[in-house]
Amino acid sequence: MTKQHIQIPRKLTTQMLHLAQISPNSEVCGLVGSKNGLVTSCYPISNIAKQPERHFLLDAKQQIQAMAQIRERDEELFAIYHSHPTAPAQPSMEDLELAAYPEALYLIISLNTKGVLEMRGFRLEKGSFEEVTLALSQE
Repeated sequence: MTKQHIQIPRKLTTQMLHLAQISPNSEVCGLVGSKNGLVTSCYPISNIAKQPERHFLLDAKQQIQAMAQIRERDEELFAIYHSHPTAPAQPSMEDLELAAYPEALYLIISLNTKGVLEMRGFRLEKGSFEEVTLALSQE
């Protein structure tokens, strides 16, 4: 099976990577919106997990507000992102168990690299994650 290719604007990628860098001891998380097939907006959401260094849980109130903003801007939910401060950019079993939006791309940022941040994308397919190829665009 050929991997799907997804274009993500350099500016939004940089924003998500920066959010992960400034919170190196906690998983950061949020939503990404798209419009007319183009990735357009990043919506950071507070991580309210009891152990934010190992888990993420989107703040429900902020998630509802972000989803309302996505609708108001005529966007669609494109992706859910989070970081792994000490683990690879690979979905955990918990990530799979908690994946509730099969239409969304799941972006994982790893800080567990030697000086280079890593971001990988996954789609939920028949109960497991399938990796997609991410490419930066200038938009």
